[in-house]
Amino acid sequence: MNNKFFQFLGLTKKAGKLIEGYNQCEDALSHGRGTLIILSEESATNTKDKFKRFSIKYNIPFIEGVSNEILGRCLGRAEINVLCVNDKRMSSKLLSLWNEVNEEKKEEQENEENKDDKENEINEENKVDE
Repeated sequence: MNNKFFQFLGLTKKAGKLIEGYNQCEDALSHGRGTLIILSEESATNTKDKFKRFSIKYNIPFIEGVSNEILGRCLGRAEINVLCVNDKRMSSKLLSLWNEVNEEKKEEQENEENKDDKENEINEENKVDE
C-alpha cells in the first residue's frame, strides 16, 4: 500500500476521526459531524444516491470509485463500503491526496495514449513506404 491517500486514511482511523459503516455515517452526517464522504464502487445505487444527497444538502465533499476491498484493507478489515471523516483538516488533506493521485493517473493514461498514437503513425508510415 504505497499510495499516500490510503496511508493517510489509515492514519485518520488511528486518530479516531473516521466513521465506518452505513448507519454510523448516516447518523454522523444527519447530526452535522461529517466533513468528507467516501464510498466504494461496489456500494448499492440507493446507498450512493442517499450519500450524494447528503453531500449536496450539507455541502460535504464526496469521493467514490475505490474498491471496497482496497478501502477495507487499508483499515484492517476485509471490506468496507461507506466511510465518513469527521475532521476538517484531515478531510482537506485526504481530498488533496486523492486529487493528486487522480492527476497522476490521468497523466499516465494520456502518456500511454500518446505513445499508442505515435506507434500507429509509425505503422501507417511503414505501410505507405512498402
